[in-house]
Amino acid sequence: MTSAANPTGPLLPGFTRHRLPVDDGVELDVAVGGTGTPVVLLHGFPQTRLMWRHVAADLAADHTVICPDLRGYGASDKPLETGPDVYAKRTMARDVVRAAAALGHGRFALAGHDRGALVAFRAALDHPRAVSHAALLDVLPTLDMWESLRGVRAAVGFHLYLMAQPPGLPEHMISAGADAFFGSFLDAWTNDPSAIPAEVRAAYLAASAAAVPSIVADYRATAGVDIEHDTADREAGRTVTAPVTVLQQDWGAALGYDAEALWRAWAPDLRHRTVSTGHFMAEEDPAMVASEIRALLTRRTR
Repeated sequence: MTSAANPTGPLLPGFTRHRLPVDDGVELDVAVGGTGTPVVLLHGFPQTRLMWRHVAADLAADHTVICPDLRGYGASDKPLETGPDVYAKRTMARDVVRAAAALGHGRFALAGHDRGALVAFRAALDHPRAVSHAALLDVLPTLDMWESLRGVRAAVGFHLYLMAQPPGLPEHMISAGADAFFGSFLDAWTNDPSAIPAEVRAAYLAASAAAVPSIVADYRATAGVDIEHDTADREAGRTVTAPVTVLQQDWGAALGYDAEALWRAWAPDLRHRTVSTGHFMAEEDPAMVASEIRALLTRRTR
């Protein structure tokens, strides 16, 4: 393990940067700050760990806060997609568990947004002894997501279908207009544009443009191997045993599903809250998100 001053400076004040080996030839770039019981925060798309800058600073007052860039994103390694498991959420979840263990934490709370929430969900399913609590922000489980996107209403998730295609075409199309592609989500999914200031937006766009093949591979896995893993778990009746909090926009009203019911089938010990922010809630209302994570940590574990 190596460490250095955090290159993001004031965006994560008081945090240090660590390079942690988690797989053969794969290291995660991780920012760590604070002291106390550990909380791991996993970012979403098209972002990096910077999305947690406000929540991380809040939680670091009384917790050890661990903010990795996921495999394939930001400053973490981006292995080539040489097989279906390279970017499986099962693999990415294992990365997170190994990174926490390398920092001395065999058990920790976990919060994830968007893509990071899918990784957090998989970690809670696969590693119940490691994950004590799970907060999942604005996402549905993979199987339920695909089943909910039907007809013309599925156009809202056009990027899911684009990046599900075989290697080559989606990477070429996205690379040809990377800033426009990734920036469109930052624009469309934000209720309060001021929550993502220009310098942070620029950092997201630069990081995403530099990671097109691995980001596509992450999404491609969600249309393939991740479905296989989730289907096997559903058929076996596996659920998350940890207390879970889900914060979501009311996409169910628009797309015709009951988000709370879908989540409760996977997470019996569930608090589900519909929020009024945009998708990037950790930046639009960080006090609310930090408060919900703190409340989650008070719930008794099995």
